[in-house]
Amino acid sequence: MSPESRRRKRAKPSRSGQQVVRRARPAGVDQCDCAACSDADFAPQNFIDDLVAGAADLIKTDDPIEAELFAATFLSAGDLAGEGFTEALNEGMLPAVAEIGTSEALAVLLAIDSVQEGPVAAAAAQRLLDEGVAAPSWASELRQPVRVGPCRRFADPEGSASMLVCAFERAGRSYGFVVHVDHLDCDAAADIVLFPAHALDEVVTTIQQNGRHAGLAIAEELLDPAEFRWQVERALDARADHDRERDPSEFDDEFDDEDGPSYHLLAVLLRARIRTLPEPTRPPAQHDAGQPTLDLLEMMTQIAEQAQQIQTRARRRTAGRKLPAKRKKSGPAAPIYQLKVGLREAKPPIWRRLELPADTSLADLHDIIQVAFGWDDSHLHVFETAYGDFGVADRELGHRAEAPVTLEQVAPGVGDRFRYTYDFGDSWVHEIVVEKVLPRQLIAYPRCTGGRRAAPPEDCGGVWGYAELVEVLNDPGHPEHGDRLEWLGLASAADFQPARFDATEITRALAEGGHG
Repeated sequence: MSPESRRRKRAKPSRSGQQVVRRARPAGVDQCDCAACSDADFAPQNFIDDLVAGAADLIKTDDPIEAELFAATFLSAGDLAGEGFTEALNEGMLPAVAEIGTSEALAVLLAIDSVQEGPVAAAAAQRLLDEGVAAPSWASELRQPVRVGPCRRFADPEGSASMLVCAFERAGRSYGFVVHVDHLDCDAAADIVLFPAHALDEVVTTIQQNGRHAGLAIAEELLDPAEFRWQVERALDARADHDRERDPSEFDDEFDDEDGPSYHLLAVLLRARIRTLPEPTRPPAQHDAGQPTLDLLEMMTQIAEQAQQIQTRARRRTAGRKLPAKRKKSGPAAPIYQLKVGLREAKPPIWRRLELPADTSLADLHDIIQVAFGWDDSHLHVFETAYGDFGVADRELGHRAEAPVTLEQVAPGVGDRFRYTYDFGDSWVHEIVVEKVLPRQLIAYPRCTGGRRAAPPEDCGGVWGYAELVEVLNDPGHPEHGDRLEWLGLASAADFQPARFDATEITRALAEGGHG
């Protein structure tokens, strides 16, 4: 897909407009003590006026997608603001917009109604239409039925990720969505891309080519519209749950993104599209953010899966492709890779987002991952890639030396993925994916820019052993409670903080370890 197909011009609220969603709360709803909420000089009517004035370009456009993107920008900021926004919107902002009574005000109401669930914006818009306010040319298109094209799911054979793809047509205009689902992160949506439907074949070809490039046989599955809706809602709901745990300030940069519509904006637009599809026949997926308990049968299943992984590694020793050539020292400096490193099968998800030069050696990447997850480097490890297995050279295990091999050799581009396994007994399997290729900045690398939860302690028995450890520590009456505390060297269970994560602390540790 070309960059031009994603970089669509769109009207959007001013910066102050984005901040209002954190300020305009109805009576009785507590405000936080951030600078935005505590700004005594903020005037809600000024924001309403700015919002309506910003819709002047909507009167001129003929494509309703521009109106939908305008409204989705505003509503996505409100979603991130949290509790209280919807009430403030319906009881305060929308009536105030209707009072202005201009064509621009009507355009705002029609745009919001196109993506918002509920009748309030529609009723306010109808009032202005009844009063004779002129509607924009695209208003009639928004009333036309939405038709859905074939819905497809593309999945890698290991079940770590999938792509949900579907196009929608209305009044002769067609746009499609790609939803990247991360099955290692509670089946949450990792990204959404909007594309013109004429590029659908190109999108599908790109997905398949990326799979072949990574050595994966991507499976394609046709979904009926109701099942597609269920899959998308599961992904969006899981991502929304995760986002509620984040600091609102982390989302500020979204509204300055010049590379195209942000994830949260497109999530609002996509939800509006899938509401036109049939209701799913099965109940909504439950997103379990709690720590699972594992019974004997589940443990045996995981042991069987681990044995299968060992057999898979053995097959890969002889199936590796020829390793690409290493970057020449006389050539240009390597770009920066943004990696997501997730601990496979961990529930809730445990992951780190790292930025580091693409020509980092695998030996150095091993050290970086050890620091990022707090491991002690007291066990064997291996990188399992499409080009072979790399670690401490071992002929018997089939591991080639990792020090001469660089990250970009085994993962040449965005979307490439491979595995890093630490401790062959506990089998901590890390899924590594190249999320972005970034230009270098005048900052120190490597660095950690995001993540979730503390890593398990060493030698606790793998993912299922860690689940049991958490269960025991959460139960003061458990007969092993005291023994587990003593084994961890903790005075109290309150000192055990599995949800703790600090990206700045990890970056500092990387610098102190000589990786900066």
